[in-house]
Amino acid sequence: MTFLGRNHPSAEDLTDEENDDTIDPELRLRTVRTAASALAESIKSEQRAEKRKSLRKGSRFFRKQAQTKRPESVTKEGGPTKEVPGVRRNVYVNHPLSAMEVDNGGEPLARYARNKVRTTKYTIITFVPKNLYEQFRRVANLFFLSLVVLQLFPVFGAAAGSIAVLPLLFILTVTAIKDGVEDYRRSTLDEEVNTSAVTKFAGGWRNVNQPTDPRSWFEKLFGLNSPGKVTKGVRKLRDREAGVAGQGIQIMLNKAGDSQTSFQTAPDASSSSMDLPRRGAGGRRLEDIQSIDSHRYPPHSIGEASGTSLSESSTILAKASTDQFGSLSQYQQSIHSQSTVGVIDWRKRIRGSAQWERTLWKKLEVGDIVLLRDNEQVPADIVVLSTSDADGMCYLETKNLDGETNLKPRRAVKATSSISSEEDMERSSFYLDSEPPHQNLYLYHGVLRYKDPTTGEPKQEPVTINELLLRGCAIRNTNWIIGLVVFTGADTKIMLNGGDTPSKRSKIEKETNFNVLVNFVVLTMMCTIAAIFSGLEDARTGTSATLFEEGSDPTSSYIINAIITFVSCLIAFQNIVPISLYISIEIVKTIQAYFISQDIEMYYQPYDTPCVPKTWNISDDLGQIEYVFSDKTGTLTQNIMEFQKCSVNGIAYGEGVTEAQRGAATREGKADTLDPHELNEKLATLKHQMLTTMERAFKNRYIQPDKLTLVSPKLAEDLTNRASDQRAHLIAFFRALALCHSVLADRPDPQGDPHHLDYKAESPDEAALVAAARDAGFPFLGKSKDGIDIEVMGQRERYTLLKMLEFNSTRKRMSVVMRCPDGRLVLYCKGADSVIYERLAKDHDPALKEQTSKDMEMFANNGLRTLCIAYRWLEEDEYLNWSRKYDDATNAIEGREEEIDKANELIEHSLQILGATALEDKLQEGVPEAIEMLHRAGIKLWILTGDKLQTAIEIGFSCNLLKNDMDIMILSADSMEQTRAKIEGGLNKIASVLGPPSWDQRKRGFVPGLQASFAVVIDGDTLRHALSPELKGLFLNLGTQCETVVCCRVSPAQKALTVKLVKDGRNAMTLSIGDGANDVAMIQEANIGCGLFGLEGSQAAMSADYAFGQFRFLTKLLLVHGRWSYQRVADMHSNFFYKNVVWTFAMFWYLPFNTFDATYLYQYTFILLYNLVFTSLPVIVLGAFDQDINAKAALAFPQLYVRGIRGLEYTRTKFWLYMTDGLYQSAVIFFIPYLVWTLGLTISWNGKTIESLSDFGTTVSVAAIFAANTYVGINTHYWTIITWIVVFGSTIVMMLWIVIYSFFITSDFIDEVIILFGGITFWATILLSAAIALAPRFIVKFFTAVYTPLDKNIVREMWVKGDLKDQLGINHRKEKKVPKGSQSNLEAAPMFQGQHNRSLSEMSSVHDQSSNAGRAICSREDSSGSGNPPVATPAGGRFEINSSPQPSYYSVSELPPQSPLPSPKYKYPSGEITSTPPSRRTSIATTRTYGRSPPHGQMPMSPASPPPPPRSPNTLQVPGAAPPPGAFEMQMRVRSPPNDHEPHYYGHGVERSGSSTSYNTAADEFWTAEDDSGSTYDHAHGQRSPGLPHQHQHLQPRGGVPPDDDDRTTIGGNDTRHRRSAAPSWDGPMAL
Repeated sequence: MTFLGRNHPSAEDLTDEENDDTIDPELRLRTVRTAASALAESIKSEQRAEKRKSLRKGSRFFRKQAQTKRPESVTKEGGPTKEVPGVRRNVYVNHPLSAMEVDNGGEPLARYARNKVRTTKYTIITFVPKNLYEQFRRVANLFFLSLVVLQLFPVFGAAAGSIAVLPLLFILTVTAIKDGVEDYRRSTLDEEVNTSAVTKFAGGWRNVNQPTDPRSWFEKLFGLNSPGKVTKGVRKLRDREAGVAGQGIQIMLNKAGDSQTSFQTAPDASSSSMDLPRRGAGGRRLEDIQSIDSHRYPPHSIGEASGTSLSESSTILAKASTDQFGSLSQYQQSIHSQSTVGVIDWRKRIRGSAQWERTLWKKLEVGDIVLLRDNEQVPADIVVLSTSDADGMCYLETKNLDGETNLKPRRAVKATSSISSEEDMERSSFYLDSEPPHQNLYLYHGVLRYKDPTTGEPKQEPVTINELLLRGCAIRNTNWIIGLVVFTGADTKIMLNGGDTPSKRSKIEKETNFNVLVNFVVLTMMCTIAAIFSGLEDARTGTSATLFEEGSDPTSSYIINAIITFVSCLIAFQNIVPISLYISIEIVKTIQAYFISQDIEMYYQPYDTPCVPKTWNISDDLGQIEYVFSDKTGTLTQNIMEFQKCSVNGIAYGEGVTEAQRGAATREGKADTLDPHELNEKLATLKHQMLTTMERAFKNRYIQPDKLTLVSPKLAEDLTNRASDQRAHLIAFFRALALCHSVLADRPDPQGDPHHLDYKAESPDEAALVAAARDAGFPFLGKSKDGIDIEVMGQRERYTLLKMLEFNSTRKRMSVVMRCPDGRLVLYCKGADSVIYERLAKDHDPALKEQTSKDMEMFANNGLRTLCIAYRWLEEDEYLNWSRKYDDATNAIEGREEEIDKANELIEHSLQILGATALEDKLQEGVPEAIEMLHRAGIKLWILTGDKLQTAIEIGFSCNLLKNDMDIMILSADSMEQTRAKIEGGLNKIASVLGPPSWDQRKRGFVPGLQASFAVVIDGDTLRHALSPELKGLFLNLGTQCETVVCCRVSPAQKALTVKLVKDGRNAMTLSIGDGANDVAMIQEANIGCGLFGLEGSQAAMSADYAFGQFRFLTKLLLVHGRWSYQRVADMHSNFFYKNVVWTFAMFWYLPFNTFDATYLYQYTFILLYNLVFTSLPVIVLGAFDQDINAKAALAFPQLYVRGIRGLEYTRTKFWLYMTDGLYQSAVIFFIPYLVWTLGLTISWNGKTIESLSDFGTTVSVAAIFAANTYVGINTHYWTIITWIVVFGSTIVMMLWIVIYSFFITSDFIDEVIILFGGITFWATILLSAAIALAPRFIVKFFTAVYTPLDKNIVREMWVKGDLKDQLGINHRKEKKVPKGSQSNLEAAPMFQGQHNRSLSEMSSVHDQSSNAGRAICSREDSSGSGNPPVATPAGGRFEINSSPQPSYYSVSELPPQSPLPSPKYKYPSGEITSTPPSRRTSIATTRTYGRSPPHGQMPMSPASPPPPPRSPNTLQVPGAAPPPGAFEMQMRVRSPPNDHEPHYYGHGVERSGSSTSYNTAADEFWTAEDDSGSTYDHAHGQRSPGLPHQHQHLQPRGGVPPDDDDRTTIGGNDTRHRRSAAPSWDGPMAL
């Protein structure tokens, strides 16, 4: 079959509706549900896009059209090709600059960015002005500054104008110090990075790209840093390294393929890096260079590294012949290879003075040549010139960049790959024509231009991203790399993606500006009224003022006097705009940050780090997050692959259970069938059985049992059964896994443990596949010149690798051509199932194809990554013909990639299936549960990842972000028009199901399961179009109506644009979380940025507002600390404005009585101390310590978080209500004392009058302060000892101040305590005023809590009563709640069960008393005998709640009513049955039973005890048998039934939510057996269920009991309490 015939589109493809323009666009969007169908659709969409591209290229008409439009499209897409904006740069090496690039003096014109980076907001010079600018963005600060200036003029009557500047100065100073500390921490990290060590080419060699004197005019003026002078920092570095270098180890820079070894050692302990002798050409030594063998970001200092690397250097390098990856401490130049290919001109004469020198990262410049060693980090964007590998290969770890630990291969430019010494560098001459710096991490285009040394002919070689090392990555498995610095500092790709560090302000802080403006308008109105009436009063003539107030007016003009009165009132009433609010907020948020950092539940032991708040002033935003944007690799996943399952010859193997399976089981209410502990035990048993079987059959010296994840005893049996046909298929399958890869084998300890093999691969998938083959008995031993060595069940085999066809995102497959030991040629191919199936042989077994396809679909639906493995045998002639065509394609100058693809198609066909693999990308601990909890809280999660489409879909299903009941829309398009059609199709689909969208703020925060859910999966190319100005509105509407959005193949800049789109387009609160440098942009763009720490540190954590160890900590941060912070700050703001309105308006009401001349009502010290001492601490304590509900309750009901999403805790309505309340209270506070002073007596007990202004003003001020502090106390939910001390202490301090200040000699306050405190008038006035002022607030609060409670009020009442604690299994804090004589830990607290109300058919079984935990686990049995419902069990210190198949979510409007109580009946010993209760209260009965009931429901009886009397099925009797040893004890509290006229006392606090079944009371509710024995009656059910006469009845919680139900007496005529005996008896009535 010809290539064209095979590649021709099938009939199905030709009839694809995408190619039919008559079909409505909205029908072109497919929606899928299962993981397998989602993966299949994603692959098909990519294939359709590739076919569209190929069709456009195939037609001449379309080719011409594409040529004319290509520059435009490239510019739109921003792809870094010819149209990248900016100026291209030429980087010269030993090559003269062109005349256009130098000035008249011969100096280069181009100036490039320094390699010094700065992530701080401030510098020493800009700190003061920039920080003041940020602080004065607050409107209030400008207002305070204006008032301070006005108070400096005596004409306005300010009592102490110069002192008024102190509060504002204090605010500015405290805020500046806080901002400075935050920025200093960033600067220390920056300095650590900038002063890291690197080796560059210097000495007698000059970088012609830099001017001779690169200093600034400032440095030249003062003679600083003269050229050629070693700076202080570099000198310190070299001095520090001089003490640890020179250990006598010399390393040759030889190629791995040369005849000499790459490592040569010689003792030379006496030399150091400062006094090394030089040798002639070919033998001169390099300066001693210390290597850094650890990897973190920022890099270790040399001193830290020396502790491990140098002390063991001799041992490490002694093993260099077998271990190629050691710590390098010294280098010696290598003997050059006389290669005539490339840029080296061997005829060129050199001075030989160039040498390698140690310097700092920040000293690097564009055009420098650097030497990098294994495990070092890349200091700038560098083009690889040469490496230690014979083929020019090197390997890179990009963990700091994108969180991935797998190795990425890079290669040297061919023309420079022969450079291996200083002389080679001096003899080279070339320049790099580079594109301008840009953000795209995955593309780079440059051209290396040089002249052939022999012919002088100009030559060029392309340079791509495969030859570029990015700053922040780490070198791995490569001894040395010589590279050319292309981009430095701010021009590097990673810094371009980062952006400037933003100044973030919380949402409430921005809203405060509006409130301040409102108060300022109110203040202006107050002052205007005062000024007008003051002017009118002054204009009146013939009043007493002309006699008594002569000379008191500042001027003779009434208008000017009115203006002065206006300003005086502005100063007097300034407290209505609370300056102390900002001081208190800074204090409160600092305390909140401290609490977050001290939360032990967010401490991550492996990294020894807590949650670190880095930006303190946005903690309240944590309680309002609506959208979370998360990276995938390293954030949700561990980037660890596990080989879980496989299918060979149509037979599936593997017993493991994936996260996706656990999530699906939980949603279906079957979580108990997948208990992790039971599964682990089962898998351990199966693994042992599998290993035992294999050990008996063959010896596998390389197996690592602890890493064996493919657990399948059946596989071991089939593999070792020589009579089985399946054995040959398994051998061929695992042989293919051991051969078809690009993995590197490493022996960490070749001497001590030669059989320990680790695999390092470009992809973790490949490493997992090869490791699985190793543990199955097919280890890959390594590669050499002679071939690839493997073992097959203990027998060594060697294969020769002829060709490797690499994997890429377009091909979706990888192939190798091998020569087998018997001489035959075989092609192994592995890839996506759809790609492999297209290339299967025509005569392939259809049954095998179908079965393997079904297995892969099952694997995919379980959240596993699948690959299909295939092979075919090749003929020699076919291979030789193909090899020539392939070589021609690889050497093609134009259209190389297309030609290579065509050549690959010629050999990758007629394949035979070997089997399929299934890998699980291991999630971080607790990720599925965390995502589920965030969803229940109403938070939407978007994944923004650089991974491919299929990988993102698989992870989405694994972590339960994507579910099988979702309609998943996959958007993949390659043009603006197609993208528009896809998005509009998605909008139409959603609208047809859910109706038109609503953007009402009150409806934000979705409820999971309430309606049909949708998800969008979009790739990077389509997202680029979707984010364009024309389509971003449509994409925003589509994404925000979906429950989940997954964006694949996105660049860091696209991540930031996506976050910005949602943040600005919906005015939503956003949070971004990531762990790599490619996440920095979105972390800085979001309202809240969270970074995850790593073993090597994290660039993301350095730039984040909050940094912690694991994704699961996000739930505690948001649902607990965030919710608390938002609630606290909201309440604090409202109470602050309230208390200042009360204080200020009381003064305003006094204006009519003093002719509006701004006379102070209060004594001036009260004005100074009101906001500073008397009322500030209660509000601060409210903001720092208040908790409306407990942390565990907040996590049990995450739906409570939705109030923050909707912004319901801090609204303008709430602001106006508090302002109105303050206005009312100010009137009460003023006019009640005024009426008392007007209508009452003016004589005190000691004969002194109480008619002075200070007497009246002090009474008003005390009433105002007392009311304000009490008001804050009323609004406090969580009273701690600090709250008690501060709320009452502030009022007491105010009283003490009156006492103390009364004894000072003052004109208006002396003996005030004697005058006021001794009479009843003062105290009665204070109490009456405060009571009347606070009464409306108290009444409203009471009616709201009782009749219209919020969800949080109900949960809080459940917690306070103890019902919720019982269900969560939490001990009661106050032991006084436990009745006297009870044993509080004898029984377990019942927990949440199913999501339904209790029914009569559900009964509680025997409580199993646990001696360890002090509680028992309640098991339940259905009375119908249908089995045991799922039981909630404690896990990790908390109780997990099993969901029912149809989950209902907590909503106060959906609380079911209580079950009706049956009419109680009593049976007396005489046989009489009556509904009249006995005269005495019931007692406690003790029942002893076995853990399981015997057959027929009979309880075993002691032989000594009499048989139970006959009873009706509804009679509850307690047998008086002494139990056998080890029997369990069950206690039941008996309640007497209420009379018909009695209320049932069942309030909302006892109503059950949709997520709980019943509230059982804990053991502290019961009396012990020593107290009583008696019958039991259950209020909830009233009778026993037939067939279970001995089972324990469920009891009502404390809230459902009449208040007098705690009276316990014995039923019957005897008051004596019965003690425990061998056969206790009961003669009283029995409850029926």
